[in-house]
Amino acid sequence: MTAKPRIIYAGTPDFATPPLRALLDAGHQVVGVYTQPDRPAGRGRKASASPVKQCALEAGLPVCQPLNFRDEAAIEELEAFAADLMIVAAYGLILPQRVLDAPRLGCINIHASLLPRWRGAAPIQRAILAGDDESGITIMRMEAGLDTGPMLHKATCPIQAEDTGGELHDRLAALGAEALMAALPGILDGSLKGEVQDDALANYAKKLEKQEATIDWSQSAAQIDRQIRAFNPWPVAQTPLGEKMLRVWRATPMAREANAEPGMVVACTRDGVDVASGDGVLRILQLQLPGKRAMHSIDFVNAHNLEGETLG
Repeated sequence: MTAKPRIIYAGTPDFATPPLRALLDAGHQVVGVYTQPDRPAGRGRKASASPVKQCALEAGLPVCQPLNFRDEAAIEELEAFAADLMIVAAYGLILPQRVLDAPRLGCINIHASLLPRWRGAAPIQRAILAGDDESGITIMRMEAGLDTGPMLHKATCPIQAEDTGGELHDRLAALGAEALMAALPGILDGSLKGEVQDDALANYAKKLEKQEATIDWSQSAAQIDRQIRAFNPWPVAQTPLGEKMLRVWRATPMAREANAEPGMVVACTRDGVDVASGDGVLRILQLQLPGKRAMHSIDFVNAHNLEGETLG
């Protein structure tokens, strides 16, 4: 009887839990799980286990949480697993060449983009910001460069006109598990060959920063709508209203122009808060005042009439 391949799994956030569950449900031998150290979270700032750690502990799997792989002991611990393959999904740590070479079949990555379109930390949000009409999952063989390795398998996912970053994230997380299961047999038996990426088609999906969330009303309504959707649920698009900061959760571009300066509220009705932009009108559908819950426009306008106010 042939022994099952020994697999190490490395991941940290929610995105990385469906592939791990899929591996376990399919009966694969996961000998160890790597995830980032527990971080302070919530109002009490208590150390919190990552979603992947929680999943691994529920399954009774050994969990390793090195700060990095610059420590010789951390690398030796990984090598001691004598793994055949390491599967990585949004782990969040750079893997040195010695780690990449440790498993017999190397390391593969579940990446949330149709490579080489978006390489880097935030491919889901950058795809929405850019107005892409599709995203997807690429299973790739890892090498020293940032998401530059040969592509082993792709699965496509359309980006709908109203998709938020959170909604696309959830669909891609599920698709990542499906893509992994489709590619894994060919990876394990060596029959799946990689396709070299065209570097000329690559873009860098840099990590999201909070300062990117402030709306520039001189941009077009379509651009602002993409910003709002991409940054939902984090860091959430925002715009100054006097001395307060208004968070904008959902909006939609309107097929009309406004004879007003960008940022001016030209209408405030139960249908939404209409704001002039550099090109067109944006209707805000869900918004939030400091210290308050997010409200749909139908509830917000009952207490707040912003018509004639200027945002930004």
